[in-house]
Amino acid sequence: MSLVTVENLTVGYGGKAVVRHVDLRVDPGEIVTIVGPNGSGKTSLLRAVIGALKPTEGRIRSKPGLRVGYVPQRLHIDPTLPITVERFLRLPGGATRDACRNALEQAGAPDLLQSQMSGLSGGQFQRVLLARALMNQPELLLLDEATQGLDQPGSAAFYRRIEAVRAETGCAVLMISHELHVVMSASDRVICLNGHVCCEGTPAVVASAPEYRALFGTGTGGALALYRHDHDHDHDHGRATEAAE
Repeated sequence: MSLVTVENLTVGYGGKAVVRHVDLRVDPGEIVTIVGPNGSGKTSLLRAVIGALKPTEGRIRSKPGLRVGYVPQRLHIDPTLPITVERFLRLPGGATRDACRNALEQAGAPDLLQSQMSGLSGGQFQRVLLARALMNQPELLLLDEATQGLDQPGSAAFYRRIEAVRAETGCAVLMISHELHVVMSASDRVICLNGHVCCEGTPAVVASAPEYRALFGTGTGGALALYRHDHDHDHDHGRATEAAE
């Protein structure tokens, strides 16, 4: 059973559709990446999945009782506010110190518990946001361009940590990104979005699809080849096919 199934989804603002007739699913344990140019509707689609944006057409079905963790694109915290990482993770209350430690360890930042939030680097801040998303042991982890503002090595390290989290916890991941060569290498399945689903499938299938190359150019395929790796598990991706409109 899929964790989330999106059927014929249309989302818009002020009567104008930004995402049209999108079908999407996320199965247990898989990493699905949504890529697309600016203005393609990636964030709107993710907001609809988490329930922050009401579809104008179609429906979204989730597994009953699905536990979801969310890492936003950005989060502003007043730099004058004296708040430690532990206190931030324990908001709004109820979490134990051990739970905070465990989440930070999973996020690859085990030494930040007593650090001030205002003193964190960009990469450390994103690791803390990841730890917060992992606090409730999610079955599905959602990431909205979570490495925006990080340099390429920092982004690559973050996405390697996401792969490790999936391997350690078995959670599924649905993420959107503009960093094609880095994020696609970490994916089991890629969905190319430009208001509608242009193509989808494994990274290799999408990188070679004419629709993808029309949007991003032919050079991205070479970059992908440098970063792509083979998975030692199978999510039945024989079902993934190129679906062009």
